[in-house]
Amino acid sequence: MEAKLGRAFESITNFFTGADQIPWCDRDVVAGCEQEVHEAEKGPSDEFKNECIMRLSWALVHSRQTEDVHRGIAMLESSLGSTTSPLKLREKLYLLAVGYYRSGDYSRSRELVEDCLKIEPEWRQAQSLKKAIEDRIKKDGVIGIGIAATAVGLVAGGIAAAFARRN
Repeated sequence: MEAKLGRAFESITNFFTGADQIPWCDRDVVAGCEQEVHEAEKGPSDEFKNECIMRLSWALVHSRQTEDVHRGIAMLESSLGSTTSPLKLREKLYLLAVGYYRSGDYSRSRELVEDCLKIEPEWRQAQSLKKAIEDRIKKDGVIGIGIAATAVGLVAGGIAAAFARRN
């Protein structure tokens, strides 16, 4: 019985907090990745520099700071056109989907994660993100319906009160 109550409470908490399984990244990790990119730019290896930039992009779109997420999205979008490897394209699309999810653009995030799944249909990370996006869209719809119903109830109550005063 306690286990069922615990799961119910967790479910309700997750509904209102929007909990998902996507990791967050702290500011110090972002700073470390920025330092790594800065040092890699001095080196001769473009491949290593690109790996460092991908790690920085990952850190940025997983950041709790909105400006970091937007910066990560911009970095990934600017590098998308030059990506020729399907594996790297899949990774960038996924990170873009995470970035758009974190920034609240769920429809764009869903489009990108579906593009990932076209490249790799069995990729569990992308499947998990798609589920989180769909759950969030459903949740936002339920909350929107609740707000609309409350507004209609308040208007109807106000009209009823006005008529009651007139009589």
